[in-house]
Amino acid sequence: MMSSTALAITCGCGVATGWYSLTQLALSGGPAQVIPIFGAIVLAGTVPTVIIKKTVESRFRDFRHSMSQRLDAFDKHACINIVDETGNLTEVNEKLLELTGYDRTDLIGQPVTLLYNDLDSKIAFDIRENLHSGKSWKGETPLRRKDGREIFTESTIMPLFDPAGNWSGSISVRTDISSTNELVAERHTAQTLYELRDDIWIIDSGMETVSYLNRTAENRFNTCRKDYPKRSVSDLDPSGDTAEVLASCRALVADGKTTSRFETVLMGAPVDVSIKFLTGAENSGRYLILISDISERVEQEKQKSAFISTVSHELRSPLTSIKGAMGLLLSNSAGDLPDRAISLLEIAHRNADRLILIINDILDLDKLADGEMDIEIKEVDLSELIREADQASAVLQQRFGVQIELTGTESAFPFNTDPNRFLQVMTNLLSNAYKFSKPGGTIFVDVRDEGELVRVSVTDEGQGIPLDEQHKIFSRFSDMTNSDRALKGGTGLGLNICKAIVENMGGTIGFESAEGKGARFFFCLPKVQSAPSSIKTLDVKRCA
Repeated sequence: MMSSTALAITCGCGVATGWYSLTQLALSGGPAQVIPIFGAIVLAGTVPTVIIKKTVESRFRDFRHSMSQRLDAFDKHACINIVDETGNLTEVNEKLLELTGYDRTDLIGQPVTLLYNDLDSKIAFDIRENLHSGKSWKGETPLRRKDGREIFTESTIMPLFDPAGNWSGSISVRTDISSTNELVAERHTAQTLYELRDDIWIIDSGMETVSYLNRTAENRFNTCRKDYPKRSVSDLDPSGDTAEVLASCRALVADGKTTSRFETVLMGAPVDVSIKFLTGAENSGRYLILISDISERVEQEKQKSAFISTVSHELRSPLTSIKGAMGLLLSNSAGDLPDRAISLLEIAHRNADRLILIINDILDLDKLADGEMDIEIKEVDLSELIREADQASAVLQQRFGVQIELTGTESAFPFNTDPNRFLQVMTNLLSNAYKFSKPGGTIFVDVRDEGELVRVSVTDEGQGIPLDEQHKIFSRFSDMTNSDRALKGGTGLGLNICKAIVENMGGTIGFESAEGKGARFFFCLPKVQSAPSSIKTLDVKRCA
């Protein structure tokens, strides 16, 4: 193909030849010798020049139009800013303003470090040093929006030089990658959740269909990701083992609560279940369920319990003998003793009592946990039992200087219960009330007939239970920040044993307390008690 220059020359030669031929025919004499030749020479030089110029101008216009379109597209796609040699912003495009939330007047003339958080401003100086050496810089740069939120951009920053070759600033081209980073983070989170050892279920609250199961949950239900979506939990578990979990989910919505936690047995394994209700639009939502296998913990607790039980049995007999021997010495069976010796023996005797109490409590817990504690239901006078518990606490009454008032015990109150276990509960509640009452205060014991139930309450005027510690009040070895076990005594097991005994007799136990205003512990027992069953975990009422 002929080039544009060759074509222009050919056209020029053609026009010159045509001129020469025409003027030769049209002219005669002297002019015919000069004009044709001179004109042909002029045309041969001028025509190619004009043609080439027009061609170049046309191409330049096309190039400039194309470049303008490219720059316009580039400007709309990327965030662009120009920085001078002092590090101040001299130009920013609309895309950058839109991304950062600044106005043009906020940025022009300001240091480029305005776009960086304090911790990230070092990046700006590192980039500047790189550009000073004449090198471009590429990488991820965090930027600070006007509202303080941080966004991330992928940036290419190139140095600018003046005609003399001196560094005069830089131009930065940035692409927002915040959404990409968030997607990557979400993907990593999803991968982590999928590989967790604990079950994770996400269930739609309306139809109770499964939205998500991680790998552990898939293995539990013997299913895979392509099979379970939109299937109900009941379809995945025809055995019905998940019924308790689903019932707890429904109870959350019915009670207006958002979280629930309990322990149960699921598909043959002891598990800890945590449920969170995530509210959606128009009363819809999802249940986020986390299930942890606690088989190992349960087995360890069994082994620990067995060890403690064995040790306790082995300790009780020698301790009883030691206490008996000290009792004989204190009764002068071996003759009179010096006052100093008697004082030391009394201390040892009291501590032997305390050790035996601890051992008995531990053995009781062990029996209750195994469902082996004997419950012997008899017909008794409930009023007489309350008065007996009061008399048994007379020593504490004198020690702490607290009075007691009984109501509801004025007349006989026939009742069926285990008198020994009932007294054990009352003694523990009264002991705590005495220990935490103020000197000169009063403890109120109230017995009420509530139809099918009998309600017994013990109220003190002490310092109350802190709200943030009420959740552990019935736990083993619980110790409140405002208690002083070393000074007031106690094992930290009493309330846990009370709860187990009451529940094992078919009743419930709870408390009401406000810090600084005392506490009321109460338990309710059915008038008709069935045979004792294994201990179950019941909700405990807590009031602030």
